Amino acid sequence: MFPLKDNIPTDRTPYVTIALIAINVFVYFVLQKGGILSGPSDTGVVHYGAIPYEITHPGQQCDISPDGRFIQCGEGLGGPSTILTILTAMFMHGSILHIGGNMLFLWIFGNNVEDAMGPVRFVVFYLLGGIAALALQTIIEPNAAIPTIGASGAIAAVLGGYILLYPRARVVTLIFIVFFFTILELPAMAVLGLWFLQQVAFGYFDLANPTGGGGGGVAYFAHIGGFVFGLLTIKLLAKRHKDYTVPPKYPVY
Repeated sequence: MFPLKDNIPTDRTPYVTIALIAINVFVYFVLQKGGILSGPSDTGVVHYGAIPYEITHPGQQCDISPDGRFIQCGEGLGGPSTILTILTAMFMHGSILHIGGNMLFLWIFGNNVEDAMGPVRFVVFYLLGGIAALALQTIIEPNAAIPTIGASGAIAAVLGGYILLYPRARVVTLIFIVFFFTILELPAMAVLGLWFLQQVAFGYFDLANPTGGGGGGVAYFAHIGGFVFGLLTIKLLAKRHKDYTVPPKYPVY
């Protein structure tokens, strides 16, 4: 299920949303040197990704072992400061699908949240949402030495804010059923509510059946943390919003 657009027009050009998308794309293709068919190098991800172990163990840093087979942590390994990686991790991605999905959600829902907040408050909301997302992920896995990267935690905060600002909005959604697909206009409450429930369910299964083996997975609790942050803070930061609807152009369910 892929959202394509919503039915809430904006009154102002979402310059911050556009800038965030541009920065993420620049970081992935230019700084991380990621490609369409290949992801970025592991070294850059480990150096500039946010690692829970480094956050919960001040003075310790993690790096790829000399033989490149695993991540080792200790003192004197070098690399950027842990505080810096909390910020840089929000703009890094692991693959073209990773950044593509995140930027799609940011464009569809971020422009309306920015419209309700104004550019300055939206920047603050976005960054704090990313920090809150990482905080919950770190609380759940304080000793994880696997880098956490991606804008999805901050974007989850945007989704949480959107669902309260525009509870009657509708989202044009592309739905795949095996080899068939259709386009439906669904309530945003259903689309985003289902997305959140999926994160909770997958997060639970991750805890119940940890995969192990040192491989990175999806940071479901970062998504949960960001979404809850958005729910709790949106009304404090949003200056205005409109409950705007238009006649549906697609089958409505």
